[in-house]
Order: sequence, then C-alpha cells, then structure tokens
Amino acid sequence: MNAVLDGSAALAILLPDERGSKASAAILKAMNGVEALHVPEHWWAEVANGVIVAERRGRLTQVEGATALEDACEMEPETDVERARLMRDAAALARLYSLTVYDAAYLELAMRKKATLITLDAALGKAAQKAGVAATP
Repeated sequence: MNAVLDGSAALAILLPDERGSKASAAILKAMNGVEALHVPEHWWAEVANGVIVAERRGRLTQVEGATALEDACEMEPETDVERARLMRDAAALARLYSLTVYDAAYLELAMRKKATLITLDAALGKAAQKAGVAATP
C-alpha cells in the first residue's frame, strides 16, 4: 500500500508528549503495511517547524527535538519534487476544497500516487473524502 503522511500526523508520532495517544496509535496502525511512504517537499520544513514550536512552548527539550527530527529522517519517506504540480494542481484543489496550498499538496500527491492519506487535519480529511481519496485515521 502507498501512503501520504501529512505534517499533523507525523508530529503526532514524533513528539514525545503525543506518543501513546489514541491519535498516534491510529496513525501507527495506518502505517502498518505501508510499502511506500510519500511526502511533498514542504513536509520537511513543516515537521521541523512543528518540532521547533513544541520546543519553544516547553513541550520538549532541544535534545528531544533533535531526536524527533532524526526519527523523521529515519522514516525515509519518498519526497515528491514535482513543483509544477504544486503550482497548478494543488492550487486548483486548494480553491475547490477551501484548503491551504500546503494541505492541498498532500491531497494532490495522494491522488496522483493512488495512496491513502494519513492525516489528523479534519478539513483535509473531509476534502480527501469528497475527492474519493482514502483518508485515515
């Protein structure tokens, strides 16, 4: 199975204070059996920013943040770099479903790769459903 992992779902399994939650358990279950994990290019910055924000809010130490970033790298997702798709197709999906282009990029990638979208973002999950894309959790 192919899957696209968005930043919200990634952070739920990477941040120490979210591990063990129902959401992180559901994400890990959804990732079980995934053969190819895909992310858009901006995923790396989104995840890194989420870790830094968590550090600034005192949710984790810099050491824990560095570990979370290493764990993200160890996932070894396939990074999509088709920038023309982002500018054209993701922008169209953003308009159609009232998403940010950042979120629409996940949807576009899931559509193109015929992949399940793993997200905790309710609006993105709803848009995926409307677009006929499997979304979990």
